[in-house]
Amino acid sequence: MSSSLEQLENQLETFIENVRQIGILVSDFQPQGQQVLNQKLQNMITNMQDIDKLRTAVQDVHVPLEVFEYIDGGRNPQLYTKDCMEKALTKNEQVNGRIDSYKRFKAMLLVELSHVFPNEMTRYRAVREELS
Repeated sequence: MSSSLEQLENQLETFIENVRQIGILVSDFQPQGQQVLNQKLQNMITNMQDIDKLRTAVQDVHVPLEVFEYIDGGRNPQLYTKDCMEKALTKNEQVNGRIDSYKRFKAMLLVELSHVFPNEMTRYRAVREELS
């Protein structure tokens, strides 16, 4: 799989370079450069065909839509993973805070219930010990 991705990456880089060269030729076009331009256009068509041949080898690769939003926004798509990890860490901290709050609430509730319902809490603790 990774060799297919590497081949695709190399083909895309070649294609991009070819398009860049075509842009340079067209921006300052001289009639004597027609043959070179034709060759570059033929190379571009060949590159597109090569990229299309690699399509089946990489069709099972799924890219989250958010990555494309990063690209459209002019951001580095590699930052997507970093941002996802930061969001996960933040969410983990929030969940851990809630867990700690519930543990403290449970402890305080047990203390208060022991004051208000001492006999029932003694039985409750006995049952809990039997189940453990």
